[in-house]
Amino acid sequence: MSSNPAAAPPPEPTSGSGNGPAVSRREFDGLFGTVRTWGRWGRADRGAWNRVTEDHVRRAVAGVRSGVVVPMALPWNTRPGPDNQKPALHHMTDLGDVESPEPTTHKDFIAADYHGKGVTHLDALSHIAYRGLLYDGRPAREAVDAGGARFGAVSELGPLVTRGVLLDLPAVLRVPWLEPGRAVRAGDVVAAEEALGVTIGEGDAVLLRSGHVRRRRELGAWDPGAASAGFHVDAVPLLAERGIALLGGDGDSDVRPSPVEGVHSPVHALAVAAMGVPLLDNLDLEALADATAEAGRYEFLLVVAPLNVPGGTGSPVNPVAVL
Repeated sequence: MSSNPAAAPPPEPTSGSGNGPAVSRREFDGLFGTVRTWGRWGRADRGAWNRVTEDHVRRAVAGVRSGVVVPMALPWNTRPGPDNQKPALHHMTDLGDVESPEPTTHKDFIAADYHGKGVTHLDALSHIAYRGLLYDGRPAREAVDAGGARFGAVSELGPLVTRGVLLDLPAVLRVPWLEPGRAVRAGDVVAAEEALGVTIGEGDAVLLRSGHVRRRRELGAWDPGAASAGFHVDAVPLLAERGIALLGGDGDSDVRPSPVEGVHSPVHALAVAAMGVPLLDNLDLEALADATAEAGRYEFLLVVAPLNVPGGTGSPVNPVAVL
């Protein structure tokens, strides 16, 4: 399907400019039970990636038209800032000046405490527990210790190849970006589907563009842990009903401040711990927004290949879209 969101009047936003409405802990727990998929799959630590069958892959590959390839990772960020409080490391370990015989070599070292705001990464199912339980009802204290995760490790996920869908909210609303703290609600998702000519389906990866990266480039860094655009929890039942396999965005999917009392990352809890849906955090979706707008279509082949880290709770990653 193709669409030009600039050709029609923008839909009315459903959530105004704030992060509300507020959700009580009791309401949130009820929602958690509603979207929970525990016990559904034999390979539970792959969670919703079990939805992506060989047929899904073939259909996604068949949808490639132009062959344009768009990477989505942020640059490896070694500079401290309000959105990078634990900078990644990169230094040289060999400059090729002490070796014989030829050829000389150059080597470097990289490392990152990547579960933050500065590194593009994938959250595996062992990353998030709610009320002490990981996905599928596994007690977190029994499944994760100082040696890593024995359930829900990123090494159990493997690569994902599926159809991706970009929800480009700034394009739909004709604004450069969503302001930090702006909640994307279920009505916004439906309006975006209509405006962009795409429908989220079973096994899809849904990527939310809020314009975070563009705002940072133009206005400078801020602390996205305190304020960022993202999904309100009332959008999650819709995504659960559609049967998504992966959720991601140019933030970390959660609107901040959280609208749920006592839960700082409610979308993380619902997606990862209840639904078994891994998350992609801190994507750079600006080039993809340009490419999808030029193509007039907001669906693409998505390839996500996390590092094979036994016991890892996630992985730095460079997702790639192919149009």
